[in-house]
Amino acid sequence: MLACRSSGVWHNERVPRVLLSIVSSAIETGRIRTNIPGRLDRLPWSHWHWKILIGLGTVWILDGLEVTVVGNVSTRLTQANSGIKITSGQVSGFAAAMYVAGACAGALFFGWLTDRFGRKRLFMVTLGVYLLATALSALSTRAWMFYVFRALTGFGIGGEYAAINSAIDELIPARHRGRIDIIVNGTFWLGAAAGALLTIPALNESILPADVGWRLCFGLGVVLGLVILLVRRNVPESPRWLFIHGREEEAEKLVADVERQVSEQTGKQLDTVDEHITIRQRRTIGFGVIFSTVTRLYPRRTVLGLALFIGQAFLYNAITFGFATILQNTFHTPSSSTGYYYAVIAAGNLLGPLLLSRFFDTIGRKPMIAGTYLLSGVLLLGTALAFRNGALSATTLTLCWVVVLFFASAGASSAYLTVSEVFPMETRALAIAFFYAVGTGIGGITGPLVFAKLDSTGSLSGTALAFMIGALLMIGGGIVEIFFGVRAEGQSLENLAKPLTTEDADGDSQDGLPGVQPAPAGALGA
Repeated sequence: MLACRSSGVWHNERVPRVLLSIVSSAIETGRIRTNIPGRLDRLPWSHWHWKILIGLGTVWILDGLEVTVVGNVSTRLTQANSGIKITSGQVSGFAAAMYVAGACAGALFFGWLTDRFGRKRLFMVTLGVYLLATALSALSTRAWMFYVFRALTGFGIGGEYAAINSAIDELIPARHRGRIDIIVNGTFWLGAAAGALLTIPALNESILPADVGWRLCFGLGVVLGLVILLVRRNVPESPRWLFIHGREEEAEKLVADVERQVSEQTGKQLDTVDEHITIRQRRTIGFGVIFSTVTRLYPRRTVLGLALFIGQAFLYNAITFGFATILQNTFHTPSSSTGYYYAVIAAGNLLGPLLLSRFFDTIGRKPMIAGTYLLSGVLLLGTALAFRNGALSATTLTLCWVVVLFFASAGASSAYLTVSEVFPMETRALAIAFFYAVGTGIGGITGPLVFAKLDSTGSLSGTALAFMIGALLMIGGGIVEIFFGVRAEGQSLENLAKPLTTEDADGDSQDGLPGVQPAPAGALGA
């Protein structure tokens, strides 16, 4: 029997028997007893953790740069002298959807490979894919070329989501995990601000020709990616992934070295960790057990993840890709000036995670996630009504967005945090990929297409309707969090969701199923 808890009441449900045959078919390499998770979680914050944060977190700067550059250069690309024949609707609609579709496909493909071959190997590969595709985007001379290369760029970025969030959660101590994960995902907006400011001189035809400036914007992404690639070489593999996949000696050596570095850097004597878990090591875990784990063992958490991802994906992908079009079509803002407005809303988005992130570890996940989703949704509804009534200018609309996105950004980052910490170790990367792909596929692909269609009408009510849809979905995500949220603050990943390969202290697995154990008293949610 699998013990679960919902709304403070423990209940039992049978472990699906299909998992028994699927898990048992995985290639078993041995059994070990390890205290590595506890040793990683008890580490004090140190320079070593900063290295991990910088090496892995900076990739979202690239993503923010990508999305913002495309949004800002959209009006320049449509000009006759841009060097590429493409319409505004194709850039903010179809090309944006292709980027997101590529990201969804990349998340699923590389997410599966990340769980199979490790975090480090894949977060190097995915960054390489991004670099190549971005360089090719800058060389596009036809609309179809731009579509293909944008899809490939998204393919690489999508793979980053699974590999990076998995590695961060498995390397960062439990008491800091919420804050760090939200800040890392929030750095997207540092890249957005950089991309916005970059487009101002790049799109100024008195400085650069019309067919050169937008290409240099993409080129900066390549340069930044190469720098990150060099920094990232020093980030280690996840010890949690290593010991589950039969490489316990390598994991033990890695953690011992980390402990030595942290002790030297902080001057603190590390406590002995007596808490151990017993693992049946596997080289592979079938996709069937991963899917069944997400949908049948944790159905409430699955609903929660989808609600959070769909809400934030629709809001952000619809508005981010279309903001420059609103500024131009509604307020007649020159294309060379849209970067200033983007930089302002990017600042609001960045400040949200930076200032609110610590409360996700202190006040707690449920009140903070629900609060940020509900508050941003309500504020966005108010903005939509004011916009529809013609009460806003380009400046006041931007200021409204700053307030809305201050809260929405922290909420959106918490969606990645949620799905990366509430599912078992063996499924983590693919779980992130699954929720990102499904949520973003619904909101991220539909959003830009619907938004482009509504905005193309030229009416304020059409654009306001797109805002309202995003607002209602964010509010819906907040309501689901209230009922299905998980109090994960300060808890180890193994306490929130036991690894599927975990055995109890006597070597007996629950119901004869290797690795499916009763949830401990600290793990909440179904």
